[in-house]
Amino acid sequence: MHKLIFATNNKNKVLEVRSILGNRFSILSLKEAGINITIPEPHDTLQDNAAEKAQTIFNLTGTNCFSEDTGLEVASLNNLPGVLSARYAGNNSTDEQNIAKLLHNLTGKDRRARFRTVICLIWDSKKYFFEGVCEGSIASTPFGNSGFGYDPIFIPNGGNDRTFAQMTIEEKSQFSHRKKATNKLIQFLLQYGQNKA
Repeated sequence: MHKLIFATNNKNKVLEVRSILGNRFSILSLKEAGINITIPEPHDTLQDNAAEKAQTIFNLTGTNCFSEDTGLEVASLNNLPGVLSARYAGNNSTDEQNIAKLLHNLTGKDRRARFRTVICLIWDSKKYFFEGVCEGSIASTPFGNSGFGYDPIFIPNGGNDRTFAQMTIEEKSQFSHRKKATNKLIQFLLQYGQNKA
């Protein structure tokens, strides 16, 4: 069985990938792989940050691995907050502070936005990238109590004017940028497994 390290300790993400791949691959979180480090995200693109994290783990372990980076991109703000999404209002900012700053900066501006996830897979020393995008817009004020990050102000196209925070996990997954990218990764891995069978 092929072993693959997922450069995260998010149990839900690991479980989702495992459930789809079944027993074809052994997916390990960083903790399960015995890795306890803070991986830097120094770059100005999602792709480069995802690659940085994957390359760091590959250099440490020599094991096939993958990582992701996700950002909210607002067209009228030159695609900010982008790679700064988690720290838009400062390095230790809360979700509420990030949302407040974004809403302030959007006053009188076009509210079209998108969530974008980029996954970097290192397989047999080669890098592969998979991207998922969810188009939508920014609400004028937060709505809903579910989710995290910018979910209370992000309205996906086709979501009946509801924010991600007003949706169940199942409803959100129909639009999810992260799920779209993960599905592409899984398709690649499954195809690879079939070719190696």
